[in-house]
Amino acid sequence: MPTRDLLGALFVPSRVAAVIVLAAGEGTRMRSATPKVLHTLGGRTMLGHVLAAAEALQPEHLLVVVGHARERVAAELTGQARAVVQQTQDGTGHAVRVALQGLDHLEGTIVVVPGDAPLLTGATLQKLVDTHNAESAATTLLTARVQDPTGYGRVTRDATGVTGVVEHKDATEEQRRIDEVATSVYAFAAGPLREALGQLRTDNAQGEQYLTDVVGLHKSAGLTVSAEVAEDPDETRGVNDRVQLAELARILRDRIVQQHQRNGVAVLDPQTTWIDSGVTIEPDATIAQNSQLHGATTVARDAVIGPDTTLTDCTVSQGANVLKSVATGALIGADATVGPYSFLRPGTVLGAKSKIGAFVEAKNAQVGDASKVPHLSYVGDVTIGERSNIGAGTIVVNYDGQHKHRTTVGSDVRVGSNNSLIAPVAIGDNAYTAAGSAITEDVPNGALGLAREKQRNIEGWVARKRPAKGEQPA
Repeated sequence: MPTRDLLGALFVPSRVAAVIVLAAGEGTRMRSATPKVLHTLGGRTMLGHVLAAAEALQPEHLLVVVGHARERVAAELTGQARAVVQQTQDGTGHAVRVALQGLDHLEGTIVVVPGDAPLLTGATLQKLVDTHNAESAATTLLTARVQDPTGYGRVTRDATGVTGVVEHKDATEEQRRIDEVATSVYAFAAGPLREALGQLRTDNAQGEQYLTDVVGLHKSAGLTVSAEVAEDPDETRGVNDRVQLAELARILRDRIVQQHQRNGVAVLDPQTTWIDSGVTIEPDATIAQNSQLHGATTVARDAVIGPDTTLTDCTVSQGANVLKSVATGALIGADATVGPYSFLRPGTVLGAKSKIGAFVEAKNAQVGDASKVPHLSYVGDVTIGERSNIGAGTIVVNYDGQHKHRTTVGSDVRVGSNNSLIAPVAIGDNAYTAAGSAITEDVPNGALGLAREKQRNIEGWVARKRPAKGEQPA
């Protein structure tokens, strides 16, 4: 059946017996306790991006070869992906051989991809498979032409086509001038692959079994070796250090932003806008500068996000406006307004046309339609009805030192400025509370809650207690 890759490109996958993802390496140049393939960009780990591309092929088997920090890497696998342990890292050829153990019956096309190539798409992998099938090849390489091929295996050719791949450390000076490089992405016919894997040697600079040597073995055996040159060389780039990770993150950012723009989203400043791959934005939404949308955030039509806003796992309904604010796990209703400088924490649900204003923090708060918390307040563990107004400086006191308690504010309520609503407490519909009150008891419907000491003035206090202007205290 038809499927779509990360950015929505539609294609029909051909049958793939297995995809093998090579994710056993340590990645020492990352200088990190985190395994290389678990570093993130665009809201996913590198491995997560690779698996998304691989899953688009709908393979019968999706195998991930793990080695260094195997438990951490294996814990990240989802869906049909299954970990295969490479006990010792003896090269890419050895890793594929380990992956295929117990699958001797497998026939068809086997795709091999590195776990650190996060820009790969399902559409490109499908082109590789299509070329492989069309040419009835034993091996098909995904190659790229790059300006600086340093560190990459060079693709050698003659008049008949591809003859092999030479690793950079083993290449001659003449071979190092070749700009077509192997990308560590292959499609193999299962039978010829198994036979070649049994013939791999370790007489090379690394003392490892190179998967690239399968190309030469198939060529020497008179089998067809073909290549698919990637249209976008960036898509084939791997990551060896944090500099490269940041470079690919910027490329992925541009790719994601441009796709949203083509889908009708107004992104006002793409260079300062970061959108995770799992974010959904409807046409005619606007994303202003210096904004970040993370996780499973969804933004509906006509909503305006930013500038200077960060949303994580939020739902923003049609016509809502979120300005210079931070929100996590919040649901923002239609035509609601948030900000500036607001902080919405998980469990916050804002009704239609509601308002969370400047310097307001909300946590596990349900704010009804057309209700307002305009400024300088904390509302936590509270349910607020419709058309109510919470005065400036109000604090919902929800924690007694051991337990959280909930406050209920009815509809058409007016809470005065500088109130403390000390939970658990309920304020009825159409009730008012006086400014400066500490509300500790329920306020009935239509009542005024007044909880403050009566003011008294002490005449002459200043003259008796403070020195006259210019005098020094005794």
